[in-house]
Amino acid sequence: MMNIKKTRRDLHGVLLLDKPQGLTSNDALQKVKRLFNAKKAGHTGALDPLATGMLPICFGEATKFSQYLLDSDKCYRVIAKLGERTDTSDADGQIVSTKPVDITESQINEALTHFRGDILQVPTMFSALKYQGKPLYEYARQGIIIDREARPITIYKNQFIQFDVEKNELTLEIHCSKGTYIRTIVDDLGERLGCGAHVIYLRRLQVSNYPIENMVTLETLEEMNDRDHLLMPVDSPLQDWPKVILTHAQGDDILLGRTIELDTSKAVETLVRIYQDEQFIGAGIQQFNKLSPKRLISTS
Repeated sequence: MMNIKKTRRDLHGVLLLDKPQGLTSNDALQKVKRLFNAKKAGHTGALDPLATGMLPICFGEATKFSQYLLDSDKCYRVIAKLGERTDTSDADGQIVSTKPVDITESQINEALTHFRGDILQVPTMFSALKYQGKPLYEYARQGIIIDREARPITIYKNQFIQFDVEKNELTLEIHCSKGTYIRTIVDDLGERLGCGAHVIYLRRLQVSNYPIENMVTLETLEEMNDRDHLLMPVDSPLQDWPKVILTHAQGDDILLGRTIELDTSKAVETLVRIYQDEQFIGAGIQQFNKLSPKRLISTS
């Protein structure tokens, strides 16, 4: 009997997946892609297998704007185990040192002040950052340490939630800029407290301004027949950008790659989302009264 391959669908939009623990982000992406039988899909910012929570999956034309979600702010709930440091800074690694924990809540709050605002962070070796074409974690698994430059990040909120003295478990809520490694914050915090620490629980609560209540689990998706209504619009990755509505003629010029003149002016160069007669057609750059296309969708 011949196997008839299902034709993949042209599907466009963004799904807010609640990624389960134990799966890589790519494994979760492939499962979702199969469930939707979609031609093209990509995720926006990997979560470690240990981590759960919001993983936006972009389909079709929405993949053109996934980079802007990669660059967006994120919110996390994290539980750190104090007294133990691991080689990966999380529970998936090997314990490399143990120390007694004799600290107070006030000491924790004082230490947290060093992990707020604009700070420099040295990325963990167990990251997907590339060195000579290979991710750092490949070197780390071979026991090779690569010098990494500290990178500027912003911690908007690093809030103490609770400290379980019996279990030596510290719960924090962190709102941070792109490029922030929560594992590294926890590891650095443990060193500042003098006892060591590693991540035992990590949940991404939010990406950009996507609503938490719109997240959906793999189990729910698997039980549904009609899933398309869960997709958010193609322009949702740009929801915080200013909106420019063009006439049909102006829209045609932009779709041909031309720079056009607008009636309004912005002295600072600004990224905008562009609509032709209320239909989203892509992203552009506006400076003064000039509007140039940056990333356009296929309107065929």
